[in-house]
Amino acid sequence: MSDLFSQPFEDDEPVDARPRERRVVTVSQLTGSIRAVLESGFGDLWVEGEISNCKRWNTGHLYFTLKDGGSQIRAVMYRSAVRYLTFTPEDGQHVIARGRLAVYEPKGEYQLLCDHLQPHGLGALQLAFEQLKKKLQAEGLFAQERKRPLPVLPRKIGVVTSLDGAALRDIIKVLRRRHPNAHIVIRPTRVQGDGAAVDIVRSLRAMGKVAGVDVIIVGRGGGSVEDLQSFNDEAVARAIVASPIPVVSAVGHEVDFTIADFVADLRAPTPSAAAELVVAAKDEFCRRIDSLKQRLDAGMRAGIQRRMNAVHTLRLALEARDVRRRLAAIRGRLTAGDGRLYAAARRNRDRADARFRVLVGRLENLSPLGVLARGYAVCWNADRTAIISRASAVTPGDRVRVTLNEGELHCDVRTTE
Repeated sequence: MSDLFSQPFEDDEPVDARPRERRVVTVSQLTGSIRAVLESGFGDLWVEGEISNCKRWNTGHLYFTLKDGGSQIRAVMYRSAVRYLTFTPEDGQHVIARGRLAVYEPKGEYQLLCDHLQPHGLGALQLAFEQLKKKLQAEGLFAQERKRPLPVLPRKIGVVTSLDGAALRDIIKVLRRRHPNAHIVIRPTRVQGDGAAVDIVRSLRAMGKVAGVDVIIVGRGGGSVEDLQSFNDEAVARAIVASPIPVVSAVGHEVDFTIADFVADLRAPTPSAAAELVVAAKDEFCRRIDSLKQRLDAGMRAGIQRRMNAVHTLRLALEARDVRRRLAAIRGRLTAGDGRLYAAARRNRDRADARFRVLVGRLENLSPLGVLARGYAVCWNADRTAIISRASAVTPGDRVRVTLNEGELHCDVRTTE
């Protein structure tokens, strides 16, 4: 037995009796090596997990943990990538993260550096929609008391939509038929794709500055959920709320709603329906006018009937007083009065005629023409400015005029006595 245990163990290679060289590294060197292995050994990764400990710092960076039933990994998403998220990450959300492994050397921890994040199961667009809807509703932007009524008779209607879409043609067709004297102001706008939301905001602000615009229709035709995302944008929603003019949302989808529908003063299911709603108040106004006209006609007829009844009553009262006999007596008095008036007028005329004849006779006796008719004459100086009543008033050679009963003589004075 001693021989057995005294024998050494068998080795594949003979033991080198020389001591091995020790290679000592620092913690930083070891961490750097691990980082090089991890970052070079893994490319882009898609990692599924549940978000926990989610925090967004004032720098704009997002820090969270991805976990499942057995493990967890820290993750970070920098501000440059966070700005492109279409939803707000929260604890408990099941997501898929795209990124790469990185080592945070100061703590010797590895983490997932994310450049993209999307919900798992529920679509990112739907989640972003629900989150924005909840946020704006909490601010009171969906409240009915905040919304303004449409004008009764809009004279100038603003339209914010694409020039190439069928929505604009539908709106113009309805307005020409229902309200042909309306003035339409069109702001061409992109309603789909990158930058469309910014363009819609810019167009709404520009339309709000156009003088005389009474109402704005903003919208587009139908499309997929992705096509309608411009109208689920927060900036578009706040531009609608901030508009100084009532806004009608006219996105062409009958069933689903967009955020623009919730914040607009009025929601229309289609652009054509929006045009109908804008002029619907005009129809109501016309109906009110027709109703008032009918009431006025009825009032006039009732007034005429009352007056006819009053006239009939008066006629019966007059007939009861035997108007014909009273008229006969009045005629008799009028005839007698007429005779007396005629006789008095003849007497006054005769007296006036007699007085007139006496005055005419007296006037004829005093008239110089009557004297001239009896053979007398009137002598005037040459220019007929003075009557000559004395011979001494003239000298031989003077010219005088002598007025007779008929005619006048022009004489030269030869001698005076």
